[in-house]
Amino acid sequence: MRYRVRPMTLADVDVVQRIEHDSFRSPWPADAFRQELTSNRLARYLVVEDGEELVGYAGLWLMVDEAHVTTFAVAPRQRRRGIGEVLLAELMALARRIGASVATLEVRVSNMPARRLYEKYGFMPVGVRRNYYSDDREDALIMTTPELGSREMRGRLAALDRSLEARLRVGSGEGRAAS
Repeated sequence: MRYRVRPMTLADVDVVQRIEHDSFRSPWPADAFRQELTSNRLARYLVVEDGEELVGYAGLWLMVDEAHVTTFAVAPRQRRRGIGEVLLAELMALARRIGASVATLEVRVSNMPARRLYEKYGFMPVGVRRNYYSDDREDALIMTTPELGSREMRGRLAALDRSLEARLRVGSGEGRAAS
């Protein structure tokens, strides 16, 4: 596959911070990422690379049996290329591996591209956090998945994985007939 997903390390924080600043009006400080990586036993963070370039990251906390997505971003100039979907698919697989029964997140109500991606992966709106975002007081939509171990979700995630893998293989030129 063209993209590689791996655990975030302290060496990634400077690049993650650049993506964070390019993606959010109220970015997390770099120290927050360092603290998450070194001190938060509930936290798991991933990065995605395109070749040698780090192009996105995501994180979650395992709180009892819930994977709470804490952050998710793809470098603005790298968006609309399937990177976010690759990252979300890996985040969902990580959630299942570490024993989460469901995944939940907050997303800006106005962020329709993100909402569509999350819905594709089974997240459903379950509530609203009024005035959630400090920069502009926008509401956050709370979204949660069905049980990750349910037949429905296992089937959905497996089908999405196959589809994504096929799309990226064709997009990278693999599997195409020579003309």
